Amino acid sequence: MPLAHADTRRDAFADDEGAGERPHPAPGNGVQAWQHYLALEQEQNRANSGNGPRIVPARILPVPKTVSARLQDIIAAPYALPKWTAEHPQRSSDWKPTVDFVTDATLKSLRQIRQDLAVHMDRKTLGGVTVFELTPENLRDENAERTLLHLHGGGFVYFPGEAGTLEATLMAAYAGYRVLSVDYRLAPEFQYPAALDDVTAVYRAIVKTTDPHKVAVFGTSAGGNLTLALMLRAKSEGLALPGAIGPATPWADLTRAGGGDTMETLEWIDGNLVSYNGYISHSAAAYAGDHDMADPMISPIHGDFEGLPPAVLTSGTRDLFLSLTCMTHRKLRQAGVTAELHVYEGMAHGQYFDPTAPESREVYVEVGAFFDRHLAR
Repeated sequence: MPLAHADTRRDAFADDEGAGERPHPAPGNGVQAWQHYLALEQEQNRANSGNGPRIVPARILPVPKTVSARLQDIIAAPYALPKWTAEHPQRSSDWKPTVDFVTDATLKSLRQIRQDLAVHMDRKTLGGVTVFELTPENLRDENAERTLLHLHGGGFVYFPGEAGTLEATLMAAYAGYRVLSVDYRLAPEFQYPAALDDVTAVYRAIVKTTDPHKVAVFGTSAGGNLTLALMLRAKSEGLALPGAIGPATPWADLTRAGGGDTMETLEWIDGNLVSYNGYISHSAAAYAGDHDMADPMISPIHGDFEGLPPAVLTSGTRDLFLSLTCMTHRKLRQAGVTAELHVYEGMAHGQYFDPTAPESREVYVEVGAFFDRHLAR
């Protein structure tokens, strides 16, 4: 390295206030930090001198300053305990304490959120399945005859009943649509295809009375999976497809191997999912049961995406499912489907559910605008 370049890089480790961030971990400041970096540089060069997996040093990741103050707080929060570990359930009954805990915590805030966002909720039945209708006070005139069908996330095991309506509430409030959120049956009590049967029954009932070009289907994580699986199911049954879909950070492949690069690179960094070996591995097994996880109706990325409606996908730079979202986007594009991918700075999996974070509003405004461009009026 030329001396001039070395001096420039050493300046980045100066003690002066406002100097650039040092690599982590790095003892001391200034010259000591620079010497530490040089030693680390040599160590990494040796460790990665041959072909093979990339070896990286242990490091501390700072909370990004490039996001809102509220999102910084969300990113800095401890792991989403106890949900992400769920005590590694071995029997169906092992899920209940954690599911009840998460449900109770969610329900405590939902009524106030609806009140603050001016969204009214009604409970109805469609196709023999319970749905919750979320209607905002600011329902836009052009959306009066449009319907958004919401399929909630939660790894196919969490958020029964009203607890699954948070995302539908945010979409209704921020994008000005009427939203129907499906209370589909959950694992482990009800394995595949119960959830898909329920959302298909609701969708079939909707398109009997509503122009499908005025319908959009969306959901996050497991809800993104069900959004895509519903499209494959509708194609196979000859049902008319909706005008648009929004599979956000979709769990499009339930296996770890199918999760792509970030299933490894962002393990322990995503503060929500954290690791495939946490609850998602167990919920995948609870949902699939004895069925092959490569079945396209269970892991829809293995299905045929040709002819699917325009799609908008959402993820974040700390999302364990970022690669899976990217791969789903690419497969849609390769099938000739109009598809947009929106990736948000610093976000882990589904960290756009907080109604006080400006990024949450931005996510649903973007998705709502995409639907507006593709739905019939």
